[in-house]
Amino acid sequence: MSQKFEFEPIGILRTCFKEKFGIPRQPRLVPGADGILKLKDHPFLETAIKGLEGFSHLWIVFVFHQHDAKNWKPSIRPPRLGGARKVGVLASRSPHRPNPIGLSAVKLEKIDLDAPGGIELHLSGVDFLDGTPVLDIKPYLPYADSIPEATSGWAEEPLLRVPVSFTAQAKESITALGLSKYPRLIELITGMLELDPRPAFQKRRMPPSSPEAQGTQYGFRLFEFDVKWEIRASAFWVLDLVELEGAEERK
Repeated sequence: MSQKFEFEPIGILRTCFKEKFGIPRQPRLVPGADGILKLKDHPFLETAIKGLEGFSHLWIVFVFHQHDAKNWKPSIRPPRLGGARKVGVLASRSPHRPNPIGLSAVKLEKIDLDAPGGIELHLSGVDFLDGTPVLDIKPYLPYADSIPEATSGWAEEPLLRVPVSFTAQAKESITALGLSKYPRLIELITGMLELDPRPAFQKRRMPPSSPEAQGTQYGFRLFEFDVKWEIRASAFWVLDLVELEGAEERK
């Protein structure tokens, strides 16, 4: 059992998620979350993906490269359970695992064989942090991978979604700053906030309907923007979209 393995990434994921806060905790929960898998500029890879264009969805095997844990623990508190109950780490999808490897099924939108610097796979419904290294790609096979009678253990309860609204200021800023470049920006922000991206302990202590939660403000980074929002009347209100300092120079 002392044998070790070493892997080299075949590509890097570029996504709208520039920080861990706000990333959907599972793939395809936010269909408007797009990403690009930039494959290494290697002559074998064009041949290696031959036939991939015929599949609608892919399994992406990746590394949780910023999980920050030096040592893994045998049990964790899943956000789905509000952080109030522990389960075994191997009965979860936590990034803090014996080996920080993830697996996500995402939609393949198109393949760009002529992209400068290497082939690009355009994906949607992603749950990856920008810069995530990819170890492997496998086609999703409905006849083998879809199991209608499967059970979900402790995650059986349906997801709760919080109503999301936009202030007039937020709509104005999104139109002025982001819609021309990111036409699905409102859909993306809505999808992220509906899932309540706050840490489990905050959701447990301050549910959106609680008096102490009213007026609490938050923010998360999305593309080159800071999305500012607050809890108001059991809903999440987007207050504004602010371009981050230096974003203009990076365009």
